[in-house]
Amino acid sequence: MNIDMIRAARSRLSGHARVTPLLSSPFLDELAGRRILVKPECLQHTGSFKYRGARNALAALEPETRARGAIAFSSGNHAQGVALAAREFGVPAVIVMPADAPVLKLANTRGFGAEVVTFDRATEDRDEIGERLSRERGLSLVKPFDEPEVIAGQGTVGLEIAEQAADLGVTRAQVVVPCGGGGLTSGIALALADTAPGMTVHPVEPEGFDDVSRSLASGRHEVNSRLSGNICDAIITPSPGKLTLPIMSAHCGPGITVTEDEALKAMAQAFLRLKIVLEPGGAVALAAALSGKCESETVIAVASGGNVDPTIFAQAMATL
Repeated sequence: MNIDMIRAARSRLSGHARVTPLLSSPFLDELAGRRILVKPECLQHTGSFKYRGARNALAALEPETRARGAIAFSSGNHAQGVALAAREFGVPAVIVMPADAPVLKLANTRGFGAEVVTFDRATEDRDEIGERLSRERGLSLVKPFDEPEVIAGQGTVGLEIAEQAADLGVTRAQVVVPCGGGGLTSGIALALADTAPGMTVHPVEPEGFDDVSRSLASGRHEVNSRLSGNICDAIITPSPGKLTLPIMSAHCGPGITVTEDEALKAMAQAFLRLKIVLEPGGAVALAAALSGKCESETVIAVASGGNVDPTIFAQAMATL
């Protein structure tokens, strides 16, 4: 992985992926006690950053290979990204999703034309299911984070952050990123290491599912003891990726964890002050910034996704 791959991804995504802005609010600054800038990838196609990596991965395939179709496994956001990208290229998509994924994410993935295969995340191995179906049907497996072209696509978020922050006169900041397997975090970290070395990236995870934070501290792949039981479903993974952990170890600062309540409160503030809708997993970076867990004078929080069920969003709004 290198910056050239991320720049190539940007060229492939030009005219397809949205360039999301950097948002700010004096109310959020006051709450956090520092300047807060928010990168709302919830405004990206399919409601999350995942479209970037999915579209780039499919675009990078040879046309003959791409024509046979794609398969992916995901709790929902990567699923929707691959489903939409496949539809745009006119090729079939099969998505392996947890049976307990949010109803909205299941419905949206089917709505983009993908075939959805569900599994029990507590007893079945999604990697095994995905790889088996890939072999049986001749589909290209697009992994959610441990895939170079997916990481490169997510890294385009970092290129935008560097340019947009520079336009605001910001060259030094903490950049906090919602982190599951580390595709977005490692892509942004690679991009900023080259284009904005004064910025430090920190992965943010839900309390009790902090495998990346523990892995960065120990220097080895740590594994979560459980794989469900938190509202931040979008960023719950067993362990960091084989590709992503070395990148994060080289370019990221320590990880940060937040509680479910902190994530819900951040969702409410994002809606109230920025007029954007976030899902719990997509709000954890903003939660870290608002709950006093960042030290820099300027914090850039990536709001990675907004695909939230109405009942969870109602819980968030009840915190106001």
